[in-house]
Amino acid sequence: MQAVSLHRDVIVVTSRLLQTTCTIVRGPIASAVEEPASRPAPSGAIEVRMSQPAERAAETFVIDSPILPDELELLPRLLEQAAFPPPSGLLATHADWDHLLGRLAFPESPLGCAQSSAERLRAEPGAAQRELSAFDEELYVVRPRPLALGSIQALPVPGRCGIGEQELELHPAEGHTGEGMAVWIGWAGVLVAGDYVSSVEIPTLGEGGDVEAYVATLERLRPLIARAEHVVPGHGAVLDRERAQATLAEDASYLHALRERGAGAQLPAGRRSGRQRELHAANVAALARAARS
Repeated sequence: MQAVSLHRDVIVVTSRLLQTTCTIVRGPIASAVEEPASRPAPSGAIEVRMSQPAERAAETFVIDSPILPDELELLPRLLEQAAFPPPSGLLATHADWDHLLGRLAFPESPLGCAQSSAERLRAEPGAAQRELSAFDEELYVVRPRPLALGSIQALPVPGRCGIGEQELELHPAEGHTGEGMAVWIGWAGVLVAGDYVSSVEIPTLGEGGDVEAYVATLERLRPLIARAEHVVPGHGAVLDRERAQATLAEDASYLHALRERGAGAQLPAGRRSGRQRELHAANVAALARAARS
């Protein structure tokens, strides 16, 4: 597991498996707040607060999760060493199992996600646990306890989520799946993009995924990336603004080619391994299923 500090209030942990990222964000106290040049709210935004104690001098959210048991076990110690308070809440950018494991590290913390993600989890009870179990069985991973998601707090997206004396902006992010959100940490200039804008993985159409929705999400993320110092994809290395903009352009070109040429679409440079070709074939199959329905 690798941990890097992007800002005094933001740490990113990258798992050894699948390069899954976990972003730890601390809400600054009033004396430490750095006002950004501009803070436009997402259109139609609604402000919400995660359920938590009344004391708000400083608090921490953990967004998404690493995968391996030892990585999850180290997360509380990492927060302590960084002088971050224990998490007031966990956030998941979407409902795929590999982004929901924060509860294994912090079983008492409430889990929040987009309302669309909460609806998916309610509609598929136990699906994340079954997929995690299948993954663990294939790789001989042993966990100290099963995953229990507890009650899920559905967050309105677009919206805001209060953290300390600041707010996280929640932006819709569908296309990879039929649900989800990206998280803008404005005072730190960090965009947590979920499973978008990855330099190691092509755009993939998962559960409920859709090409048109994916392209719309990329366009929605474009102005945020233009303001970002760092972009954290769901899988792969943290990107600076220029690399993220280039990756977004490559992803948009791939999706347009996928829609027009199907199996003949060219994969982005640097993402043409055998595994990425398998994902491309799965995208082609997903388009064919959608066309038949």
